[in-house]
Amino acid sequence: MQPIHILFLIAGYFGILLLISYLTGKNSGNEAFFKANKQSPWYIVAFGMIGASLSGVTFISVPGWVEGAQFSYMQIVFGYLVGNFVIAYILMPIYYKLNVTSIYQYLEERFGIVSYKTGAFFFFISRVLGASFRLYLVAIVLQQYIFDEWNVPFEITVIFSILLIWIYTFRGGIKTIVWTDTLQTLFMLIALGTAIYYINDQIGWSFSEFLSSEELKNYDKIFFFDSFLEKNHFFKSFIGGMFIAICMTGLDQDMMQKNLTCRNLKEAQKNMVSFSFVLIVVNFIFLLLGALLFIYADQFNITTPVVDGNVKTDLLFPEIAINGGLGFVLAIAFILGLVAAAYSSADSALTSLTTSFCIDFLGIEKKEEQDQVAIRKKTHIAMSILLIIVIIVFKHVLTENVISNLLTVATFTYGPLLGLFAFGIFTNYKIKDKYTWIVALISVLIIIGVWKIPSEFLGGYKIGYELLPLNGLLTFLGLILIRRK
Repeated sequence: MQPIHILFLIAGYFGILLLISYLTGKNSGNEAFFKANKQSPWYIVAFGMIGASLSGVTFISVPGWVEGAQFSYMQIVFGYLVGNFVIAYILMPIYYKLNVTSIYQYLEERFGIVSYKTGAFFFFISRVLGASFRLYLVAIVLQQYIFDEWNVPFEITVIFSILLIWIYTFRGGIKTIVWTDTLQTLFMLIALGTAIYYINDQIGWSFSEFLSSEELKNYDKIFFFDSFLEKNHFFKSFIGGMFIAICMTGLDQDMMQKNLTCRNLKEAQKNMVSFSFVLIVVNFIFLLLGALLFIYADQFNITTPVVDGNVKTDLLFPEIAINGGLGFVLAIAFILGLVAAAYSSADSALTSLTTSFCIDFLGIEKKEEQDQVAIRKKTHIAMSILLIIVIIVFKHVLTENVISNLLTVATFTYGPLLGLFAFGIFTNYKIKDKYTWIVALISVLIIIGVWKIPSEFLGGYKIGYELLPLNGLLTFLGLILIRRK
């Protein structure tokens, strides 16, 4: 598949998104941009959230993780299920009761302005980094398979990617994204099914033969109980996954903003529960695809791509789909699936960053009505520029698998949010609000210090995603120290 064909395909895809943006963005004010007028059907939100939750990271990076980690990622996914039920029946009733636009407004209601700003700040850092990880992944794929051919610098590729998102989100915001996410999820799942079918067909297997093959047994181990010292031990992964879901979904303005567009709490809970079970199935199929990719690469002597001297297992899927001799249909499905998966999370991230900055830092709801739309549009542009800068920096500092980097960063940035919300929900204490940011900062610094301790100093214990609940616990304990008598 030639680079020009890929570019035309992407252009056609974005033409559809622009049409959706035009239809949903008519006469859209701030209420539509931030809340979609609270008219989104719950089943549409649930289906669209699959794509937003999985993103380009799952689409490429989870299959690429299989070689080194087998199916151990499912241990984290099972933790997601429990975490999502906590969101549905503990967090969401609070958000709907307070009728918030930004979920961090709860912290102002409960503790005060400094706690509110502290929570919003940590979300802002988390989402900038998370969105940048996801967009970085799709940018390096576009660079590798399109723009390198034309000697276009990586920086231009990034600007091009962000510009496309800005064009179709600047008018309708979350109202547009609820519907574009649905289309993007559909394309992603079609690409997943198409890839599994064509690779199996090339090997000469049916899907059932693949599932029963000896080759699959080299990759399909899910549960790891061998040593509690290892990072992938079941208990550590499961607990980490539960708290990752609570934080990266339930305490994240990006994901919750979609839920808050549902008509009422009951519909939002239906959305979250149905989404939770579908997510397990889809993640498992992505891991099956990962095993199939490595089996295919081994049989047909396809080497994993190398970028800047580093082996990138994240790029094995695009390498096989585009250059693996499996035909034009798979290449088309892959490109559409990749772009859909990547942009389904990135576009909502850009919108949620705009929402959070406008509501939490600029206090847009307190401004004159005629100034609000102008403030929102300027902020939308500023957030786009910020993402461009961070993605370009990532190009020069990231060496590991992207999903591993993403989950590691989450343990640092979401911990203070976890501690703040837990303290607010499960205690009746008031706190000395002006010290909240100090508690949160100290907690993060301690966790970074713990993370950097070599495993040999801990008796061989390898620290994993349990750092996230530990971070939340430290913040919780710190808030006890500054509670009011």
